[in-house]
Amino acid sequence: MVKIRDIELGDFPLLLAPMEDVSDPPFRALCKKHGADLMYTEFISSDGLIRDAAKSVQKLDIFDYERPIGIQIFGADIESMKQAAEIIEKAQPNLLDINYGCPVKKVACKGAGAGILQDIPKMVFMTSEIVKATSLPVTVKTRLGWDDDTKYVVETAERLQDIGIEAISIHGRTRKQMYKGEADWDLIGKVKSNPRMRIPVFGNGDVDTPEKALEYKNRYGVDGIMIGRASIGYPWIFNEIKHFMKTGEKLTPPDLKDRVEAAREHLRMSVLWKGEHVGIAEMKRHYSNYFRGIAHFKDFKTKLVSSFNLNEINETLNYIEVHSEEFSFVLTE
Repeated sequence: MVKIRDIELGDFPLLLAPMEDVSDPPFRALCKKHGADLMYTEFISSDGLIRDAAKSVQKLDIFDYERPIGIQIFGADIESMKQAAEIIEKAQPNLLDINYGCPVKKVACKGAGAGILQDIPKMVFMTSEIVKATSLPVTVKTRLGWDDDTKYVVETAERLQDIGIEAISIHGRTRKQMYKGEADWDLIGKVKSNPRMRIPVFGNGDVDTPEKALEYKNRYGVDGIMIGRASIGYPWIFNEIKHFMKTGEKLTPPDLKDRVEAAREHLRMSVLWKGEHVGIAEMKRHYSNYFRGIAHFKDFKTKLVSSFNLNEINETLNYIEVHSEEFSFVLTE
């Protein structure tokens, strides 16, 4: 049983990665339905939280059906991060996660996210101060290092454990790599095999099939896997991995009707949470993911993304569902 303090996550948990503009409550609800064991919010700016910025505060919204759920924060100023941790505790998540992995320039160039990988002593001190500032379990998501010359994650993970974090998720790339090339799990495996490590170690990066998940579990010995981009438009991946690990057999992939149902539910919850106009607008980016690989779908995608009328969008989805057998499903394995 993998545990973060008193949070029981099962024998090999699958985590939903925190993803900006993706991991909001509507998307998380679908991932939970399809097997995610632990989920995180989108990352929240510590400066935004302490300024009471509406966008940052809205990201604190969590719901009981999502539990266990972690709220993730990022920032470069230690005092702001401590204050943000105190604000987050009032929202009552199950844990607080610190983002030391975001490679995006506007974040990293300010010394936040993966930017702090250029200053490991500050990273350790900041983490220590956040651990002291909250009674919540504190976890960390990070990368191998800033670049190929600074892959200090084995030593860094041990130092972070020693000052009080209770789990670590590691993306198998450096900040310089961004999301290019292949994720290197060898160092993730070395973090886990370090005899001094007591806390759960979760691997992240490029796991997009049940076969790869099982292979990486066995090869690197991690306590669980964090799924990010592979879940976008495909929340079914969590249960597909679980089923394959349990039985050695692959589940039948979702058909077009399943995809319509997921898109419809995502839209419904998006409108419920954000209001009709914003909910519809922010749903537009998801349709191409739910319906990826379907031949001759362009006209229907255009209808979905061009309309701001909820009834029209639902009528289009209903048409696709009723006529699903007329579409050619050309997704590759």
